[in-house]
Amino acid sequence: MQQAQQNSYVEQHAWLESTLGQYLLTREQAMYDAVVGDIFGFNALQLGLLQMDLLKNSRIPHILHVGNREGDAYCESDYLPFDECCIDLVCLPHVLEFSTNPHQTLREAERVLVPEGHLILTGFNPISAWGLKQIVTKDNNYPWHGHFFTLSRIKDWLALLGLELVSGSMNCYEPPINDEKWLKRFTCMDKLGEKWWPMLGGLYFIVAKKRVVNMNLLKPNWKKNSIKSRLSVSSNPKSKPHQQKIMNKNNYE
Repeated sequence: MQQAQQNSYVEQHAWLESTLGQYLLTREQAMYDAVVGDIFGFNALQLGLLQMDLLKNSRIPHILHVGNREGDAYCESDYLPFDECCIDLVCLPHVLEFSTNPHQTLREAERVLVPEGHLILTGFNPISAWGLKQIVTKDNNYPWHGHFFTLSRIKDWLALLGLELVSGSMNCYEPPINDEKWLKRFTCMDKLGEKWWPMLGGLYFIVAKKRVVNMNLLKPNWKKNSIKSRLSVSSNPKSKPHQQKIMNKNNYE
């Protein structure tokens, strides 16, 4: 088991250093950079793909980078060593595709998120040229041996866990060719894809928020008259004002 994880780890690093891997990392880094700066809180977590610092533009003061073999802490994605409701932002870059239990991974992300906390995840779109290559090549190396989930399935899982979709987008419309010259020749496909076939991008980017049903925020009652609360009140709420004056007069006689 450990040997298999080591081999997968080495394959991942080697592929991410390739031309196609660098193309993916560049596009993905830009998508995270454009969003994380507008999310606030105290604690943020990046789980996996630590070759990138996806939280470098974040304004959140406490940031953790976690992986199963490197980072500030070691753990598996389906069991996070954090308390409930303690993280304001969780980033899951390509974690679900390679998790042994992807639904449990999402459960753990939802568990550690604070109410109104944000989840950002990226994944390979099977309904794209990237998904087609996975089917045709039958390559068992990274990333083609992963399980590519459709965007609709991811949305269903998020809804079941009470995670509301805030925004989503696609990227990487160029065919997954691991050659720099050919990638440059297909650069125009990114602009064409965004306009003519927006749902066929090789990479999807999702931002979701944790909603808590029937959560009421306690607010101070600024309209309350503090002077009025200090006045004495008659023990008989039905007594009329003129009856109270008579009772007070009798007490002094």
